[in-house]
Amino acid sequence: MSMPSPGRLDSPSAAGEARWYAVQSQPHRERGAAAHLANQDFEVFLPCREKSRRHARRIDTVRVPFFPGYLFTRLDLARQQWRSINGTFGVVRVVMQGDRPAPAPRGIVEALIEASGEDGLLRWQPDLKLGQSVRVVVGPFSDFIGELDRMSDAGRVRVLLDIMGGRIPVELARTDIVPDGSSLR
Repeated sequence: MSMPSPGRLDSPSAAGEARWYAVQSQPHRERGAAAHLANQDFEVFLPCREKSRRHARRIDTVRVPFFPGYLFTRLDLARQQWRSINGTFGVVRVVMQGDRPAPAPRGIVEALIEASGEDGLLRWQPDLKLGQSVRVVVGPFSDFIGELDRMSDAGRVRVLLDIMGGRIPVELARTDIVPDGSSLR
């Protein structure tokens, strides 16, 4: 598949081919909307990620949508009754471009699917560099910012976290951190 040239709009399913389309769901109803669409024989993709949540002195990890309020469905506009999607429980609307659904750019949803595991969780791993400011996204140190100190081939990293006025080294899985936009200095 080739990517469209910049500035050019693809004609959605002009040749009767299936494309991916974004569907807006009701707030916090992405899973229900996906299930109802799948029950109607629509092919659905809901990319998810893990997030640490703190509540009542407990920290637990939950699955949340990567794009809150949105999911994707694969449609052939020439063959499928796509308007029934708008009446599906949990769905607000199909994202439109004029009077027709707007297709997702070619290759984007396919790349997300390829980066997802069997469980639907994205296995995205950003490029990391030693000395870089990183944010912990999973576990008891969730939302702490530190400096990437060491990386191993086994998928482990050591991060220096600023805790109580000192720099404490913490060993984490590489998937537990992401680059942070703020600086440490």
